[in-house]
Amino acid sequence: MVILSAILGVALIVIILWDAFETIVLPRRVTRRVRLTRFFFRYTWLPWSALVRFVFSPKRQETYLGFYGPLSLLLLLIVWATGLIFGFALLHSVSWSTVIGTGGIPSFTRDLYLSGTTFFTLGLGDVIPHTPMARVLTAVEAGIGFGFLALVIGYLPALNQSFSRREVNISLLDSRAGSPPSAAEMLRRHSHEEGLESLRRLLSDWEIWSAELLESHLSYPMLAYFRSQHDNQSWLGALTAILDTCALIMTCLGGACERQAELTFAIARHAIVDLAVIFRQPPRKPQNDRLPLAQLKDLRTMAAASGLRLREGSADEQKLIELRQMYEPYVYSLSNYFGFALPGWIPEGSLTDNWQTSAWGTSSGIRRADRSHGAKSKHF
Repeated sequence: MVILSAILGVALIVIILWDAFETIVLPRRVTRRVRLTRFFFRYTWLPWSALVRFVFSPKRQETYLGFYGPLSLLLLLIVWATGLIFGFALLHSVSWSTVIGTGGIPSFTRDLYLSGTTFFTLGLGDVIPHTPMARVLTAVEAGIGFGFLALVIGYLPALNQSFSRREVNISLLDSRAGSPPSAAEMLRRHSHEEGLESLRRLLSDWEIWSAELLESHLSYPMLAYFRSQHDNQSWLGALTAILDTCALIMTCLGGACERQAELTFAIARHAIVDLAVIFRQPPRKPQNDRLPLAQLKDLRTMAAASGLRLREGSADEQKLIELRQMYEPYVYSLSNYFGFALPGWIPEGSLTDNWQTSAWGTSSGIRRADRSHGAKSKHF
């Protein structure tokens, strides 16, 4: 029993420390299937998301799904700390390490108390180590506890900064592609004079954003669970709209934007596929075609009304289908897992951007002015 407790204590400490190292310190993707953090997020997210969708109305689901990211992070830190305290308590119990005053009887509860006060460096002194081995364990645990708290203090600001950088371009996309964003609306709002050059610069910015998303979300996968400020925005929805736009430019529009669209498409597709691998979400064929032939014709009509002419032909349409097959199955799989709504290729109904609304309603005057301005100059 003593040997088993010692082995279990050492194994628990090593597993948690290695898991924390891979999650917080190691700046690269971890492909190992058996990981405490992976099990934690997978088997807490699935019941949480299922419960939220079952209990709450669709309007409130996004709010409660948004609680999961921050709460799960705090809970993960608690799981790590609890596991380390319990592991050291097992080692203390093996060495019969604690006394109260001069006549205390050793017990696991007392060892657990000693481990907890040592880990959080409280040093109360009412329970003290009794053997040389126990004193060594106490010193080691105090050092690990201090280092653990220091890592947590540095870890949380890094996550917040990565989240803020991710959300900046998503918010900027609001006035450039609508709420939620769509490929057709992005082209329409860049159909003015010098619009295609503006669109090229926008895609260049999103090439960098996609690379940053890839690096930050591979290093800190829990960021993917942090949701955007508005219900109709998400990192997956924005990335999908950018991929749709790039695919459309590469097949039907061309021009000065085509090369940049190819570069942005490559890194954006890379990000989508790697994230699908991280979260163990194999590609799945969408239940409904996101761009049926009839809707593609409507998209061409909208583009023509804005002054853009999209090429027609079976070869271009086939190439568009092939490009969509490169990313849509992964996007669809991730949207099912995270509960994100995918944007359409064409905006549904009348547009009201997030900046045009407030807690007191929609600014109809701004909407009328926007429609009037768009009718005259064909741009946003």
